Amino acid sequence: MRIEKDILGEAALPDTAVYGINTQRALDNFPLHHRKTNRRLIQAMIIVKKAAALTYRDLEVREKGIYEAIVTACDEILAGKYEEAFKTEALQGGAGTSTNMNVNEVIANVALKELGYDYGRYDIIHPLDDVNRGQSTNDVYPTALRIAAITMLRELSDSCAALQTALQEKENAYEKIHKLGRTELMDAVPITAGEEFGAWAQAIARDRWRLYKVEERLRQVNLGGTAVGTGDTASRQYRFRVIEALRRLTDIGLAAAEYPMDVTQNNDVFVEVSGLLKALAVNMMKIANDLRLMNSGPYGGLGEIRLKALQQGSTIMPGKVNPVIPEMVMQCAMKVIANDTAITIAAAHGEFELNAFFPLIADSLLESLQLLTHSTVLFRTKCIQELEVDEKQCQRHLAASSAFGTAYVKVLGYDTVSRIIKEQEPQEAKRILEDLVAQAGQT
Repeated sequence: MRIEKDILGEAALPDTAVYGINTQRALDNFPLHHRKTNRRLIQAMIIVKKAAALTYRDLEVREKGIYEAIVTACDEILAGKYEEAFKTEALQGGAGTSTNMNVNEVIANVALKELGYDYGRYDIIHPLDDVNRGQSTNDVYPTALRIAAITMLRELSDSCAALQTALQEKENAYEKIHKLGRTELMDAVPITAGEEFGAWAQAIARDRWRLYKVEERLRQVNLGGTAVGTGDTASRQYRFRVIEALRRLTDIGLAAAEYPMDVTQNNDVFVEVSGLLKALAVNMMKIANDLRLMNSGPYGGLGEIRLKALQQGSTIMPGKVNPVIPEMVMQCAMKVIANDTAITIAAAHGEFELNAFFPLIADSLLESLQLLTHSTVLFRTKCIQELEVDEKQCQRHLAASSAFGTAYVKVLGYDTVSRIIKEQEPQEAKRILEDLVAQAGQT
C-alpha cells in the first residue's frame, strides 16, 4: 500500500493503483453504481492533456524529459492501456472535477512509470502542477466534450447518409406498387409504396444536414480560459499554441472562443445539438412505428410489408414473431428525447460563471449520440434493407377501400360522392360513380 495526502487528509491506495487520492475520494463519495464516465469523453480529455503537454514541451517549461514522458503516457492510454484506471461515475458533484482529477492522476502515474519511478512520486511529476498546468476542469471538460461530440456527430451523419440511401433504394424498388394511403389511421387517397419510402428518406436527409451544420457551433473551445474564462494561470503563449496543437491532434477546425467566459458558463450549444438529435429521434420513431404498423399481422393486421424474422416473439404463442428492430429503434428514440429534457434542465441551471451539472449534460449528450448512431445502423441493416413490400396485400387493401372517391369529387361534387360511398359497397360505388361521370360527358 502507498499513502497519498492532500489538504483533507490522507488515503491508503494499492501500490498498483494507477489513480490517486482524488480519484479515491470520488469513488468513496459517489458510489452510484450507475455508469462510468463515457470513454469517448475520457479519450478526448487525454487528447486535450496531450496537446497541453506538447505545448509545454515546446515552451521548455520544465527540464527535458518530463513533458515527453507525459506525451508518451497519453499515447499509451489512447492505445487502450489502463482502461480500468478510469473509474469515476458519469454523474458526480463538482462540475466534472473528479473526472479531470482522475485523468490527471492516471497520466502522471503512467508518465512516472515511463521514467522508471513508482506510482505516487508526485515530487517528480505532479498531477496538478504538471499534467494540469495552465488548465482547469472548467476549460478541459467542455473542450473535451466538444471534441467527442464533433467526432460522434460525424459518425452519426455518416450512418444517417447510409440510412437515407437505403430508404431511397426502397423508394426506387417499389415506385410502381400502389397502396392505400392513410391519414389519422383511416383510409385516404392512393399512393405508391415507393413514395412512402421517399418521404422517409427526405426526413432523414434533413436530419443529416442539420447535424452537419451544427458542428460549426461546437468548434469554438474555451481551452486556456481556465476557471472562469479569464485565463488565470495560463500564459499567453500557451493559450495560443495549445489550440494549434489540439487542431493537429484532432484534425478538427477548432478555434479559441472569442469570449471564453461565455463558453465556460453557457451551455446553449449543447442544448441546440441535443435538440437536433431529438429531431432525428422523432423521425426515427415515426418511421419505425409506421413500419411496425404496416408489418402487423400476419393475418389480423395490415400486412403490407414483411420484416425479416429475427427471433421468436413469444414464450407461449408458437410461431409469433415480433417487429423487434423497430421496437428497439423506438425505445432508443424515447431515451434520446428524455436525455434532451435532462440536458435542457441542466443547462438552465448554469448559475453565474459555471454549470455544476455539466456531467449530466455530457453523459446525456454522448449517450444520445451513441444510441442514435448504433440504432440507425441496425435499423438500416436489419430492417430497411431486409424488408419486402407485399404487393398483393397492398392491392387488396386498396380494392376494398373507398379511397378512389376523391378522384370523382371534381366532377360530381363532395356531397354526391360521399352519399354514394356511404350507401354502397366499394366496388358498386365505384361502378355508380363511373356511370355518373360518363353521363356527365366526362372521361
